[in-house]
Amino acid sequence: MFSYILNNKPEFNINTKTIDDIFKNISNNISIIQKWTLNIVFMDNDSIQNLNKNYRNIDKSTDVLSFHYYDDFSDLKSEDTAGEIVLSEEKIITQWEEFNLWSEKEFYKLLIHSILHILWYDHEEDHDYKIMQEKELLIWSEVFEK
Repeated sequence: MFSYILNNKPEFNINTKTIDDIFKNISNNISIIQKWTLNIVFMDNDSIQNLNKNYRNIDKSTDVLSFHYYDDFSDLKSEDTAGEIVLSEEKIITQWEEFNLWSEKEFYKLLIHSILHILWYDHEEDHDYKIMQEKELLIWSEVFEK
């Protein structure tokens, strides 16, 4: 199982035990070696919009960006940073109101989604979307619907 560094905390509550459970369940359900570290960073909308523009050529804010720093994780050590998850705190709060979730649950949903992106899951094609969505629902149910 990999570890994470929470670089800054959002204004809403998050439970590190729940984050640990998410990482544990992903490790149990995804066969890719996960013995490295991920950074989790919260930013404002303007900052994440700049990243989105610079790295994806999309000039608008987004809820989360996932960056993996290696094409192959197999030789990494636990202290190596394999990727980064960048979240817009503002978007999370807006979306939880829109989707009628608690802000922390919206964060957990985005966290699962983002970790799967780092582990090479994608949703560009319908077939890939279905596979990724099934993994997301599996992880969610194992963490929140025990």
